[in-house]
Amino acid sequence: MAPAATPTTVALGTSTLGPILVDSQGRNLYLFEADTGGKSSCTSGGCVAEWPPLIAGGAPRAGTGLAATQLGTTTRADGQQQVTYSGHPLYRFAGDTTPGVTAGQGLNDNGGLWYVVRTDGTPIDNS
Repeated sequence: MAPAATPTTVALGTSTLGPILVDSQGRNLYLFEADTGGKSSCTSGGCVAEWPPLIAGGAPRAGTGLAATQLGTTTRADGQQQVTYSGHPLYRFAGDTTPGVTAGQGLNDNGGLWYVVRTDGTPIDNS
Protein backbone atom coordinates (compact mmCIF):
# COMPACT_ATOMS: atom_id res chain seq x y z
CA MET A 1 0.00 0.00 0.00
CA ALA A 2 1.40 3.40 -1.02
CA PRO A 3 1.80 6.05 1.69
CA ALA A 4 -0.82 8.79 1.72
CA ALA A 5 0.16 12.00 -0.06
CA THR A 6 0.90 15.02 2.11
CA PRO A 7 -2.06 17.38 1.70
CA THR A 8 -1.40 20.68 -0.03
CA THR A 9 -2.29 23.62 2.20
CA VAL A 10 -3.56 26.99 1.03
CA ALA A 11 -3.00 29.54 3.78
CA LEU A 12 -3.77 33.14 4.64
CA GLY A 13 -0.87 35.49 4.03
CA THR A 14 -0.24 39.21 4.29
CA SER A 15 1.33 41.47 1.71
CA THR A 16 1.43 45.11 0.71
CA LEU A 17 -1.74 44.27 -1.26
CA GLY A 18 -3.57 43.10 1.88
CA PRO A 19 -4.63 39.58 2.95
CA ILE A 20 -3.89 37.06 0.18
CA LEU A 21 -3.66 33.35 -0.52
CA VAL A 22 -0.25 31.71 -0.06
CA ASP A 23 1.10 28.18 -0.22
CA SER A 24 2.44 26.27 2.80
CA GLN A 25 5.82 28.01 2.41
CA GLY A 26 4.33 31.51 2.35
CA ARG A 27 4.69 32.01 -1.42
CA ASN A 28 1.95 34.06 -3.06
CA LEU A 29 -0.67 32.34 -5.16
CA TYR A 30 -1.97 33.75 -8.43
CA LEU A 31 -4.87 33.23 -10.79
CA PHE A 32 -4.69 33.52 -14.57
CA GLU A 33 -7.53 35.46 -16.20
CA ALA A 34 -7.18 33.39 -19.38
CA ASP A 35 -8.35 30.28 -17.49
CA THR A 36 -11.97 29.42 -18.21
CA GLY A 37 -14.44 27.00 -16.72
CA GLY A 38 -12.10 26.15 -13.86
CA LYS A 39 -9.52 24.70 -16.28
CA SER A 40 -5.90 25.77 -16.66
CA SER A 41 -4.87 27.53 -19.87
CA CYS A 42 -1.22 27.54 -18.74
CA THR A 43 -0.16 24.14 -20.04
CA SER A 44 2.91 24.71 -22.25
CA GLY A 45 6.48 24.29 -21.05
CA GLY A 46 7.33 28.01 -21.01
CA CYS A 47 4.17 29.03 -19.20
CA VAL A 48 4.43 26.22 -16.65
CA ALA A 49 8.12 27.01 -16.00
CA GLU A 50 7.31 30.67 -15.30
CA TRP A 51 3.96 30.04 -13.55
CA PRO A 52 4.20 26.64 -11.81
CA PRO A 53 0.75 25.28 -10.98
CA LEU A 54 -0.04 24.44 -7.35
CA ILE A 55 -0.31 20.66 -7.63
CA ALA A 56 -2.43 18.84 -5.06
CA GLY A 57 -0.80 16.29 -2.80
CA GLY A 58 -3.97 14.56 -1.67
CA ALA A 59 -7.05 16.57 -0.75
CA PRO A 60 -6.13 20.27 -0.36
CA ARG A 61 -6.50 21.87 3.06
CA ALA A 62 -7.49 25.40 4.00
CA GLY A 63 -5.37 27.22 6.53
CA THR A 64 -6.85 29.15 9.43
CA GLY A 65 -9.10 31.97 8.29
CA LEU A 66 -9.89 30.48 4.88
CA ALA A 67 -13.05 28.71 3.73
CA ALA A 68 -12.40 25.01 3.12
CA THR A 69 -15.53 24.96 0.92
CA GLN A 70 -13.72 27.22 -1.57
CA LEU A 71 -10.93 24.68 -2.15
CA GLY A 72 -11.02 22.08 -4.88
CA THR A 73 -8.99 20.59 -7.70
CA THR A 74 -9.08 20.47 -11.47
CA THR A 75 -7.46 17.93 -13.75
CA ARG A 76 -4.67 19.41 -15.88
CA ALA A 77 -3.92 18.33 -19.45
CA ASP A 78 -1.07 16.17 -18.07
CA GLY A 79 -3.44 14.40 -15.66
CA GLN A 80 -2.16 16.08 -12.48
CA GLN A 81 -4.59 17.59 -10.00
CA GLN A 82 -4.20 21.38 -9.65
CA VAL A 83 -5.54 23.13 -6.56
CA THR A 84 -8.35 25.61 -7.13
CA TYR A 85 -9.85 28.28 -4.90
CA SER A 86 -13.29 29.65 -5.67
CA GLY A 87 -13.06 27.78 -8.97
CA HIS A 88 -9.76 29.39 -10.06
CA PRO A 89 -6.69 27.21 -10.68
CA LEU A 90 -3.81 28.45 -8.51
CA TYR A 91 -0.22 29.15 -9.53
CA ARG A 92 3.05 30.45 -8.12
CA PHE A 93 5.33 32.88 -9.99
CA ALA A 94 8.97 31.92 -10.60
CA GLY A 95 9.97 35.59 -10.22
CA ASP A 96 8.75 35.70 -6.59
CA THR A 97 12.09 34.95 -4.95
CA THR A 98 10.90 35.07 -1.33
CA PRO A 99 7.59 34.99 0.54
CA GLY A 100 5.82 38.35 0.41
CA VAL A 101 7.20 39.34 -3.01
CA THR A 102 4.41 39.94 -5.55
CA ALA A 103 6.49 40.44 -8.72
CA GLY A 104 3.87 38.65 -10.83
CA GLN A 105 1.02 40.96 -9.83
CA GLY A 106 -0.77 42.42 -12.84
CA LEU A 107 1.60 40.95 -15.44
CA ASN A 108 0.23 40.46 -18.94
CA ASP A 109 2.06 37.25 -19.77
CA ASN A 110 1.43 34.03 -21.72
CA GLY A 111 -1.81 35.35 -23.20
CA GLY A 112 -3.47 36.94 -20.20
CA LEU A 113 -3.28 38.84 -16.93
CA TRP A 114 -2.06 37.32 -13.66
CA TYR A 115 -3.27 38.48 -10.26
CA VAL A 116 -2.63 37.69 -6.62
CA VAL A 117 -5.75 36.13 -5.08
CA ARG A 118 -7.75 37.69 -2.24
CA THR A 119 -9.03 35.47 0.52
CA ASP A 120 -12.53 35.58 -1.04
CA GLY A 121 -11.12 34.09 -4.27
CA THR A 122 -11.22 37.29 -6.34
CA PRO A 123 -8.19 38.82 -8.08
CA ILE A 124 -6.48 41.88 -6.70
CA ASP A 125 -6.63 44.20 -9.71
CA ASN A 126 -4.77 47.34 -8.70
CA SER A 127 -4.42 48.76 -12.20
